[in-house]
This record gives sequence, C-alpha cells and structure tokens, in this order.
Amino acid sequence: METVDNKYDLSVNIAGVTFKNPVMEGSGTFGSGMEYSEFVDLNRLGAVVTKGVANVPWPGNPTPRVCEVYGGMLNAIGLQNPGIDTFIERDLEFLKNYDTRVIVNVCGKTVEDYLEVVERLSDEAVDMLEINVSCPNVKEGAIAFGQKADALYDITSRIKKTAKQPVIMKLSPNVTDITEMARAAEAAGADALSLINTITAMKIDINRRAFALANKTGGLSGPAIKPVAVRMVYQTAQAVKIPIIGMGGIANAEDALEFIMAGASAVAVGAMNFHDPYTTVRVIDGLRDYMEKNHVGDIKELIGCVK
Repeated sequence: METVDNKYDLSVNIAGVTFKNPVMEGSGTFGSGMEYSEFVDLNRLGAVVTKGVANVPWPGNPTPRVCEVYGGMLNAIGLQNPGIDTFIERDLEFLKNYDTRVIVNVCGKTVEDYLEVVERLSDEAVDMLEINVSCPNVKEGAIAFGQKADALYDITSRIKKTAKQPVIMKLSPNVTDITEMARAAEAAGADALSLINTITAMKIDINRRAFALANKTGGLSGPAIKPVAVRMVYQTAQAVKIPIIGMGGIANAEDALEFIMAGASAVAVGAMNFHDPYTTVRVIDGLRDYMEKNHVGDIKELIGCVK
C-alpha cells in the first residue's frame, strides 16, 4: 500500500499490518462503509472498521436509543447487527472493492459467541479483528468482559488460540484502572489495543420527567470525552509495549495529534462522523499539513513523543 504523500510518510505498522495512514473510523459510527462511500473515498482511509458483528442477528435495544448531550451524544443501540452470515455476504463483499485495510469488530454474549465469529472470519479478506469487550457477559451476571482483568485475560487468550488474524482488544474506560486491563490483555497475547470505548452516562428529560433513553443509561461519545481518552491512552502507552489505536472525541487533526503524541500508533474518528461525514479525510489532510508545516518527514516520529 502506498503512502498518501511520498514526501511525508503517513504509513504506520500495527502488529505486522501496514496502514497507508493512521486514520480509521470507530466501530458503529460508519456502518461498514457503504453509506459513507457516497461522501468519502474509502481508499483514502487507513482502514475501515466495521460495525460490531455477532454470531446471530441482534435486534438491539428498544427506542429511543440515541440522544444528544452537551459536547457529544449518548447511544444505547445495543449492538444491533444482522449476524455473521449476512455480514460476510454483504459487507465484506462490498469492502473488497476498496484498497484499504479491513478491521472487523466482533461482539458476543459468551466467549463461545465470540469464538464462533472469529472462526467464521478466519478465511475471509479481513486484516485484523477488534474484539469489543464492553459487551455484557451473560455468564458473569452481565458485567462486561472488559471490566474484570481475569475475564479479559481469559477471553483474550481463547480468541488468540483461534484467530488467524492479529487481535485488537477494545478496552472499556468504565474501570478503576485502565492499565490493569491493558496489562491483562497484553499478557494474554493481544496484538494491539484500542481505547477508549464509550463512557457510561445518563440523560433525563425534565419535561417528560423520564429517562431520555429507554435503556436509562447509554454510552457517551464525542468531544466531551476526549481529555479522558487522551489520559487513558497515555497511561496505557506507559504500561504496555503493544500498539494502541486511540479514539474518543476526535474532531480534527489537532485532536488526532494529541492521541498520537500520547502514544497511539493510529486513531479512530467516531461520533464526529455523524456531525460531518468528511471528518476522517479532513483529519488525514490535517496530519499531512502539520507534518509539512513542522518539517516532520515520518508520522512515526510523533508517536509517543510526549513523555
């Protein structure tokens, strides 16, 4: 894969996979690229990260399940998805038309659910797997896999034994110590980490005197969470040696550079895709402009440069 500009090298390598640039979109904010392909040239992106896919179709949560809040949005979609069969036939077939890396986000309610999807994807045109451990673990009283270090270690190690592609563990910020979770995933063999997922939050409609979301709580995303996300990426980068994909409130190249300088090898744009479908491309162009202005020949010079 060629870099965006021969003079300024934006390419990065994560777990042996080379990306033409470090910019992708966050799972669940871009579908599998189909809707956004009308606005964005997917070939420009470092990767397309698909919406979460499970072993069987999930209907998601009842509505209302999205609302705006100051500085971002809450969602309680509940990982609605068509299941692995439709995903392979429709989404992966579509993505074969583009020269970009494909990262599939995997979700499940039991370890066996995850393993079934991972096995189904073993021979597909997929570059990496991103494992969403913010899913409720039904065998552990619905606590998320990513909220207990031993559960995270167990699911990571079992997925690694099955997966043919490199494995990214997507960490939940809803924990006491993000570095404990990061170390557990690394010790279990994770090839990379992505963080942060959404922060559990709530909004009350004072006129209806009711919760704004049918689920009561939802995941907070958008610019409001960026300072928290940057802090967690920095802490994680100090705690582990595996690459990190940083995300959480990125709206422009300046935001992306904060994550990169904190230690992220790549970044993902999430909620801002709903506000401006061109955000990912604007971030890519902004990174190149920054490199030109500051005489940085290789984006890798900036990764973790702030200690």
